[in-house]
Amino acid sequence: MPSTVPNSYDEWWCDTDTEYGFVGFSYEVTACQSLSQLKAEFKNIRQHFDGRYIRMYGYCDNDGFYDDIIEAAWTAGLGVHALIWFGFDGSDQWMTRRDELFATLHSNPKAPFVTRVVQFGSEPLYDGVLSPQDLANQVWDAKEQLSDLGIPVTVSDLAYGYQENGGAQQVIDAIDFVDAHMLPYFSQQASIANDSWPLVLADLDWRKKIYLSENGWPSTNYSGVEPNSPYAMANVQNEHDYYTLLDSKCIYFKTVPGGGVGWFAHIYSDNMEPGYGIYGDDGKLKFPFTPKTSC
Repeated sequence: MPSTVPNSYDEWWCDTDTEYGFVGFSYEVTACQSLSQLKAEFKNIRQHFDGRYIRMYGYCDNDGFYDDIIEAAWTAGLGVHALIWFGFDGSDQWMTRRDELFATLHSNPKAPFVTRVVQFGSEPLYDGVLSPQDLANQVWDAKEQLSDLGIPVTVSDLAYGYQENGGAQQVIDAIDFVDAHMLPYFSQQASIANDSWPLVLADLDWRKKIYLSENGWPSTNYSGVEPNSPYAMANVQNEHDYYTLLDSKCIYFKTVPGGGVGWFAHIYSDNMEPGYGIYGDDGKLKFPFTPKTSC
């Protein structure tokens, strides 16, 4: 990052065509991490893994928390895929989160230089939080509110969330690019991670720039998140194999029509979501992880 905040957003971000292969980690913020922890872990993502971004997951409603995210990302040289979290309780708390995020984006001078995109999520179409038209209206309104900052807007959801809503073309037309959830472990055809490539391919036909925002394979199964196939295997080897499979497809991801496919690893640590972390709950890497950021 420069020593002072630039005066213009022009040509600040790389072209999205260059953002393919591994781009960073989903990072859950429900623990409301301290600024010091955010700085340490964001620097690790940037320096140890060559990550470009963190994709926020969950929520922290503490005053000023997104300012801490901005400061940590600026210090580390990371971008942020910010998230307006709907949650699962049917409340309208997401509206307050939306308004507070937009206020911070306008008040913090560093915000537009680390906030790569604002996402509505997680899985609002799949969960039926809003109708496709109402969700599209939210996206259009957000784009208007953030137009002076040049921050794109999207929706983070499963392909099935669109499919079960007749394609939700209103939402496709509204979003700037696709933040797709890729969780093949939950497919009815799932078995082992090494055989999951057809399941991944089936959900990549968007004709827009794609980021696999919530993307991974669990190392353990736990109550409430069971697979839909009796053959789906959850262990550390399969988690490792899934990311190895994605890494082997770097050239394919580079050439997918619409601008290529960049993928996040969901999630940074098992302390955030059991079984999905690259780091275990003991703070150690569960397996070697050096994915390609270019090819």
